[in-house]
Amino acid sequence: MADFPNIDTDLLRTFVAIADHGGFTRAADVVNRTQSAVSMQMKRLEEDVLQCALFKREGRSVSLTTEGLLLLGYARRILKLQGEVFSTLRKPHMVGTVKIGSPDDYVMRFLPGVLSRFAQDYPLIDVEVHCEPSSQLLQRNDLDLTIVTRMPGSEMGQILRHERFVWMVAEGFSPHEQTPLPLAMFNTDCFCRTWACNALDNQQREYRVAYTSASLAAINAVVSTGLAVTAQLQSLLTPNLRIIGEAQNLPELPSASIVLLRKHSGATSPIIECFADYIVEGFKL
Repeated sequence: MADFPNIDTDLLRTFVAIADHGGFTRAADVVNRTQSAVSMQMKRLEEDVLQCALFKREGRSVSLTTEGLLLLGYARRILKLQGEVFSTLRKPHMVGTVKIGSPDDYVMRFLPGVLSRFAQDYPLIDVEVHCEPSSQLLQRNDLDLTIVTRMPGSEMGQILRHERFVWMVAEGFSPHEQTPLPLAMFNTDCFCRTWACNALDNQQREYRVAYTSASLAAINAVVSTGLAVTAQLQSLLTPNLRIIGEAQNLPELPSASIVLLRKHSGATSPIIECFADYIVEGFKL
């Protein structure tokens, strides 16, 4: 048998994070390392371990070479098998289902990384994700874990992070100069819509909710074309949008707290608490 060098799974985990998140900077946040440490890891993987180029670098953009694409499939399989080994042999009780509720915006921004890391470590646990506004989630008692938005001072449960609500428009467009102000907001009773409308009412700014949807992706699609202004969490800002505010005669919006709630009955389990830990870490990024 050929004497091949060992491939450190930490290197593979970082490599997969770069492939999934499109670059070294975002991957560094995901694997909780500095960007320079990530670069050193990949240099070691390319030069010392595999002795081939895995990335094509063009300015700040990074893509995978043919060898990199080939490694990606193997890396996913290796990490998945590693997770199954630990789940089966070290934690055989970590098998089951966890139900989580979250607003759509948090699902898009934070949960992909959380779910990816959790699935790698605990592949035998099934996760049910229920997307509803915070006001509706607070009425449910069938969820193991619930992520909701609360006003500062009215928090309950475990605080995941504090966020600013901000006004956003598309780069190159100025719908905020229109009267009445066109808004694109969620079509359900949600905190961000209520807070945005209350702030405009207090300023006596004329507005209309011109576009509504239950989907953050749909709202962003409308805003990206320059048709309306929206108010969302600052962390949901995408590269094609920009923040506006007092300089554009828009009122300041309140901050919000994102909190994690356990099942109302107080019942918990190692599976629920384990997944809760992954959520807490995921919302720090």
